[in-house]
Amino acid sequence: FIAVLRSFAVPQLDCLSWHSDLCLPQIEAFKQAFNQKLQEGQEKLHQMWLDWSRKYLKESGDESPAEPEEMEHLTLLMARRITQQLHLTCCGVVAAIQGLPCSLQDKLKQALGAIEELRAAFSVANSFQDLSSSVLTRSQRELAVIQEYMEELLGYLRNNTPVSWLVGPFSPREEEE
Repeated sequence: FIAVLRSFAVPQLDCLSWHSDLCLPQIEAFKQAFNQKLQEGQEKLHQMWLDWSRKYLKESGDESPAEPEEMEHLTLLMARRITQQLHLTCCGVVAAIQGLPCSLQDKLKQALGAIEELRAAFSVANSFQDLSSSVLTRSQRELAVIQEYMEELLGYLRNNTPVSWLVGPFSPREEEE
């Protein structure tokens, strides 16, 4: 069962990392640069997009420069997909942690709520301008907390695997005479 739970938690951590390391900084960088110099912001976003493309999309072989509008659309689409995956994974983790300490369950339920808010914010955004700086800042903080909760869960499981997960529920058996 630990392997199943880890199969939920590890992708969750990867998604959190991608989302907080790529999407939110890209959007925030674009928004800040937009107010200063639109051209510099587009160049920075373009470079970040190319860097990410080289790192994570090597198999596609398509590294042709994208227009700023296309990059914006693709970044928002990627953010939506990542938040959707985070939501599905977190739902699976929350469903699987019955029997763990209530404090840990509560933290992961809070994480699920934060992911639902983040997913809602990205689902209605049609452009970077639809995402306020406060939403992006709050989202980045929440993603860091969610990642901390997931790491706490994995640490707990490493040190305190519930016996029922290893052998199943115990039920008394009648002894034969």
